[in-house]
Amino acid sequence: MDAPSTSRKPWMKNLYENADYEDNYTDPSFLKDMQTNVNLKTYTPTEAFSGATRLSQQISVVTAFLIIFHHLYMERIGAKLIFCQSAVGTIVGYFIYAGRDIQLTKFVEDSKTAFAVLVFGFIFSPLLHTLTNSISTDTIFSMTFFVLMLHLIFFDYGVSAALVSKAISLNAAIFGSICLASRLSSSLHAFVLLEVAAVFFALGPFLVRKLYSVELLVLSIAVCCYFLHSISHIVLYTYIGTLAFVNLFCPWLFVRLQKHKNNINGPWDEAIVTEECAS
Repeated sequence: MDAPSTSRKPWMKNLYENADYEDNYTDPSFLKDMQTNVNLKTYTPTEAFSGATRLSQQISVVTAFLIIFHHLYMERIGAKLIFCQSAVGTIVGYFIYAGRDIQLTKFVEDSKTAFAVLVFGFIFSPLLHTLTNSISTDTIFSMTFFVLMLHLIFFDYGVSAALVSKAISLNAAIFGSICLASRLSSSLHAFVLLEVAAVFFALGPFLVRKLYSVELLVLSIAVCCYFLHSISHIVLYTYIGTLAFVNLFCPWLFVRLQKHKNNINGPWDEAIVTEECAS
């Protein structure tokens, strides 16, 4: 004789109300609230291209820094001339960034800070110049390549992402600059290169972020191509190929793959508190 069947309470989304159900039981009503691609933002090819140009701009900044290192390394240009041009450019950039909001008191304080940094940099440049003497030049160049890649990966391109880290990006660029400075002929050359690195990687992003435009990017690419043409055609073609990959292929692939995006949202997600403006 069969045992009488016992009726179970309807399943509820409450842990203490489902004692009659197995631990791995999934009720059909559990997925009724499932949604896909909630608040999904899709990007047009123009928006994808515009975002890619941010990376191209920073690649051009890194390329310009390496061009300056090459000229110092080959002694095609004097260190004092580079220092003077960099100092003038920094002062002009400061006034452009400050605009009409510039204040004499703040300018004096910033000038004192910059002077102190230059003095300490000049004092420690002999130490930094000999810091990696025991390491081969090939190893130094390889290390520099990888840390500059880290700089580009963690750089702040204006996108809120967990990968962005201004500290890691700046430290990687400065570490690469110290490595390259140790290959130069004198401590003065090392000091000038580190000063250029501070301008390009510490101060430059603020000005570029304010003045950024496609015209600025085109100007940066043109300047880099002009100097790379006199250094190496292979490096020039590599630079152009990298920019073409970043600005053309990557945006095209990104837009094409958007249709495959499938974010699942449901009752298992964490609660999100939204603030409502009082009327």
